[in-house]
Amino acid sequence: MTIFRPAVITSLLLLSCIVALAFYIWGRPYWVPLMHKFTGKRTTADVIETYGVEARRRLGHYFDQAQVQYPPSSVTFLALKDSAVLEVWAGPEDAPTFIRDYAIQGLSGMPGPKLREGDKQVPEGIYQISGFNPNSSFHLSMKLNYPNSFDLLHANAEGRDEPGTNIFIHGKSASVGCLAMGDQSIEELFVLVYDVGMKNVSVVISPSDPRLSSLQNNLPLKWVDTLYTIITKKYSRYEK
Repeated sequence: MTIFRPAVITSLLLLSCIVALAFYIWGRPYWVPLMHKFTGKRTTADVIETYGVEARRRLGHYFDQAQVQYPPSSVTFLALKDSAVLEVWAGPEDAPTFIRDYAIQGLSGMPGPKLREGDKQVPEGIYQISGFNPNSSFHLSMKLNYPNSFDLLHANAEGRDEPGTNIFIHGKSASVGCLAMGDQSIEELFVLVYDVGMKNVSVVISPSDPRLSSLQNNLPLKWVDTLYTIITKKYSRYEK
């Protein structure tokens, strides 16, 4: 009969906990859909009913401080990859008002645009919210319209048939090319976008803050210079 020593048992228990934790975090795309089969899927309206009152109360505090009526007519999210910050601005581009910062809990990749499926790069450019996912494996999520027309133009020119897709702003803290905001933050952002309307929301993702220093193109791709000029011009309208 084999007798396991306490040290062996402890090691096995620790290994089991590590495996379980890793599966909980990285295996969410597998086990969450199975859970939804048993618990039932929820709608966007369900999410707004569940989180709307509290999210609007928290949002209202920041909008009141900024002296901006809620909900605003339009919203811009400025995402900075190097500092892992998402800025929320309200109002038209010719007179935007800063509302607040959100810490990005997880993002992956290096400075530079997303080029292909599986490169784990957070894209860079100007995007729109194209859809809500109330049944996300990462609590809640909002899909970006990546690849946009600019991304597709240059992917086609370079023969990149699979530039990637399924880029989201979502909850939790794990990311493989998306912006992971944490659960409370995504609840607020989800409700904010719902109240403002997807068509009135822009998301501008930059490798760093072009208001502080010029964006550096470290890739042998000339079109990235054009992209960074576009991003810099967009950011120049949002000065704290």
